[in-house]
Amino acid sequence: MPDIVYFVLVHERVSTMTTNHPASAATDPGYAAALDTAERLLGFRLERFLGATPGEPANGADFKRIATMHAFGDVWPRTEHLDTRTRALVSVTIAATLGVLEPLRGQLRIALNAGATKEEIAEVFLQVAAYAGVARAFDGYQVAAQVFAENPEPSGPGK
Repeated sequence: MPDIVYFVLVHERVSTMTTNHPASAATDPGYAAALDTAERLLGFRLERFLGATPGEPANGADFKRIATMHAFGDVWPRTEHLDTRTRALVSVTIAATLGVLEPLRGQLRIALNAGATKEEIAEVFLQVAAYAGVARAFDGYQVAAQVFAENPEPSGPGK
């Protein structure tokens, strides 16, 4: 897609998303679809995390909506070149490497829901240890162990 066309499409989309009256899933079909994708991947609805918090500025809702629409409306549905399972393993690797532990928890759930095995995820942490550091990998693996405990059934070839 030519850059100018992409810019116009993105600019129009962002312009409609950044208003003083944030769109809700009921009034914005794109946002509703993104929330549905998030539920399919995570296994739960995101709305409980997207409400206003005390002291949050009014445009905080814009940030949450735009981030949700970008991740779950634009990126996760792209399966032509990376299937959801592979994209989830990449996302686990990125979150673990960055040390963002709560997002890692969500990425781990998505990976498991998309068919990645616990053994494959353990291999991801070996890779993180080799290239991002053992301490970072251990921090992330502690979160993985907690997520694994949510569903203690074995997932590997010998299950």
